Amino acid sequence: MIIDLSVPIETGMPVYPGDPEVEVRPALTVAAEGVNVLGLHLGSQSGTHVDAPYHVGDGLPTLDELPLDRFVGPAEVVDARGLPPRSPIPAALVAPRLRAGTILLIATGWASLWGSEDYLAHPYLTREAAELIVEAGIRTVGIDALSVDPTPAEDFPAHRVLCGAHAVIAENLRHLDRLVDHQGAGHEIEVSLLPLRLRGSDGAPVRAVARVRPRGPHGPHDTCSDPILRKD
Repeated sequence: MIIDLSVPIETGMPVYPGDPEVEVRPALTVAAEGVNVLGLHLGSQSGTHVDAPYHVGDGLPTLDELPLDRFVGPAEVVDARGLPPRSPIPAALVAPRLRAGTILLIATGWASLWGSEDYLAHPYLTREAAELIVEAGIRTVGIDALSVDPTPAEDFPAHRVLCGAHAVIAENLRHLDRLVDHQGAGHEIEVSLLPLRLRGSDGAPVRAVARVRPRGPHGPHDTCSDPILRKD
């Protein structure tokens, strides 16, 4: 099963306060030019996206300088649902799911508030949690919220700790609640967060997906007939 973890890119979609607004409109049409081509105006942090370390430091690696294995691999999911608005996500909550070399996904449940003002009041990682993640050897972290730090914020401690370790951060994910359920059922979860190849960039939108497979007696079943979940 392949589960789409991305929000659609469309005109007027939510963006981080102060970021460029998103506009998607026809640039060419079949009626006038013989082909349909969309014109896109958006920021590098629009929609479901990844932050490169360069996002918070001029001397840190840009998106195209990172190895591709930062964006693809097995995932562990932290169930942080049920926290009050603007709550810190403590180190103790993430600790049981820390495994070196995996992609750590944090399910807050805030994806259900996408498009509302309440989406900005999401839980966020503490500095201590970010430090524990880095110490565990994890270099990719994703969350189903606008940021791993509070919104708005005067400082970005979780970003600085993670990006300072050359980790990447995926934000505005969705359907992580489904991955919590699959993880609880013992299924194997692999995630792809491959971004647009923007040279010298601080980040880029991604089409984030998860591949979920049941484990057989000798590991996960390998089949080409896995269903694909297309529902938005």
